[in-house]
Amino acid sequence: MAREQGNTGKLDRLLQEQREYIAKREKGYREKALKLYPWICGRCAREFTRSNLSELTVHHVNHDHDYNPPDGSNWELLCLYCHDEEHNKFESYISYGGGSDAKREAATFNPFAGLKDAMKDRK
Repeated sequence: MAREQGNTGKLDRLLQEQREYIAKREKGYREKALKLYPWICGRCAREFTRSNLSELTVHHVNHDHDYNPPDGSNWELLCLYCHDEEHNKFESYISYGGGSDAKREAATFNPFAGLKDAMKDRK
């Protein structure tokens, strides 16, 4: 039991350190992006004010959160919903083979091959 609690404490500490690291990194580029760009979602054009600014996120165009050029060329401001959609599209692209430059062969399987002959046999 004591060993289990020790592992839990270590995990909690690691998670806290990760949260602090992300918050520190995000604070730097988020503040810069909010100064560079108008507070408008780059996809749906929803406008933001100070009262709802927490719903506007900084999206990294190339999906590399450590690439933060000072000119903001890797950032775009997106609302929470558009940001989630952008990441879902990226995950689908990677999951379904879009991440490879290899040329794919066209599908050759024909599920209806022989259907015409099978229909003739039934008559």
